[in-house]
Amino acid sequence: MDKRDLARLFQDRLKILLGRSATSQSAFAASVGIDRSALSQLLAGQSTRLPRVETLLNIAEHHGVSLDWLLGLSQDEGITGGLRPSFEIEEQPAGVEGQTLLVEWHAEAAGTKIRYVPMRLPDLVRTPRVIAYETAHVRVNVQTQISETAFRLDYNRQPGTDMEVCMPMQALEEFAAGEGIWRDLPDDVRRDQLQRIVALLDELYPSFRLYLFDGRERFSVPYTVFGPYRAAIFAGAMYLVLNSRESVLSMQRHFDSLVRCARVNAHETARFVAALTTE
Repeated sequence: MDKRDLARLFQDRLKILLGRSATSQSAFAASVGIDRSALSQLLAGQSTRLPRVETLLNIAEHHGVSLDWLLGLSQDEGITGGLRPSFEIEEQPAGVEGQTLLVEWHAEAAGTKIRYVPMRLPDLVRTPRVIAYETAHVRVNVQTQISETAFRLDYNRQPGTDMEVCMPMQALEEFAAGEGIWRDLPDDVRRDQLQRIVALLDELYPSFRLYLFDGRERFSVPYTVFGPYRAAIFAGAMYLVLNSRESVLSMQRHFDSLVRCARVNAHETARFVAALTTE
């Protein structure tokens, strides 16, 4: 295709997007990272030069169209997978109330397998008193945490759900003994929590399966793989969210390797937890 034809088709498509946006040229230009004068030159079509690749990508991604369509090479406006960022940083505002990112991601992954490595105890088995203890010194809304735990539990009680959790057995042993961060948690609270875990493991198995690996042999950061859609790595107050198919598959394989190395299989975990005693 001749350069002049390519530039003309790009100009036509750019005018279509400007018209759809129902904004001023200044606002349109700012949204795609260029100034108004640069946009005016592109719309005037006085040159056969196309904008920089970065600008083309910004326009296509911001307006949800494919590069091929934007350049007049295709009639299909559908955005290509290559324009979607391979990872994102997502942060939950401190003290936020209502639906959280994790709740949204769980809902999106309904009907697929969820793989989960918790930071401490699996969220859906926590009692309100344990949640209150964990959030006592951080800027997190306790009621939101309790509501999210209830949502996850309800989610796992729905027909067709499939969740696997894998964590170090030492995390449960430290909790039972009141060691580490749990040293100020009263015995009765820890005892109630362990009994809660046993009851839920018996109730939810096999749709909810908890595997325990030896933390001296294996290591894992906390993360969740939401079916084939995304993997969210917990990094304190934010999540590193992996979107690309290859990244999600890599996280799935990592999780499956933890399961293969588990010292306590899912059908044995309730018995393991029941045998733990608090001092």
